Amino acid sequence: MGGVAGPELAGAVAAAGALGMLCEFDLEPSTERMTQALSVAGDGAVGMGFFGHWLHDDLATFEEAATRLRLVEVFWTAPDAAIVDRARRSGGALMAWQVGTVDAAVAAADAGCDVVIVQGVEAGGHVRGTTPRDQLLDAVLAKVSLPVVVAGGIGTAQQVATVIAAGAAGARVGTRFVATTESRGHPVYLQALVDAQSGDDTVLTEAFSGGWPDAPHRVLRSALDAAENFDGEVVGHVMRARGREAMARFDVSTPSRQVEGEIAAMAMYAGTGVGEIRDVRSAADVVRELVSALG
Repeated sequence: MGGVAGPELAGAVAAAGALGMLCEFDLEPSTERMTQALSVAGDGAVGMGFFGHWLHDDLATFEEAATRLRLVEVFWTAPDAAIVDRARRSGGALMAWQVGTVDAAVAAADAGCDVVIVQGVEAGGHVRGTTPRDQLLDAVLAKVSLPVVVAGGIGTAQQVATVIAAGAAGARVGTRFVATTESRGHPVYLQALVDAQSGDDTVLTEAFSGGWPDAPHRVLRSALDAAENFDGEVVGHVMRARGREAMARFDVSTPSRQVEGEIAAMAMYAGTGVGEIRDVRSAADVVRELVSALG
């Protein structure tokens, strides 16, 4: 979750006993964020996610993550054995690929991955999946033998317990962790997640395509409505080390705390489980709640 899952959040999730994930892109250099997250995590596990279509421009970060972190993950492109081999040569991290179809899950296994993450269409942010989460999980489990982690609209202890009972090795949770005290999400964004009543308050669209065209993503319906009704082409600005940069209307960027402007009209990504969010609490509290229904 670029712009949202900084080292504070990834480290706190890891310290609580789950796998805390960083994104390769954020405000600080990747090396600095890895160091910060590992410091917060203690003995906990931290990973980093990479977008496959940009990976070849950032191989040094990928190799460093494979050396220093517990897991490296690639998303959005077809599984590639050469990338898996590069991770193996670089370090001891587990190698994961996030996919949206059964065929891609089989390809991840064939490429030598340790873990496959299968993403249902219910997921927030950029969505590779086109199949409902539970249906996709069942289909993938019938075809692959490596551990399967499932993603898409998961936000409650019962949902976690249900997917584990169905055979998943783990549950990937995104949106619920945006609404935490360690999140870098803008307060307006966090409040919008709390205010959402159900998955019907989200929409799968390609509207926020500035910087990443032709990529379906799920956002709060209110964000899409506000962006469509916004009068102007510059919706806000992001504060970076090199200065203040304009954000275009329908930009792909997440509204973080480093952003100012018409936050309600920006890409407020959210999965269909958003209706289960009732408050903003610590990441550790969220982890404890999510695993509370497990035996």
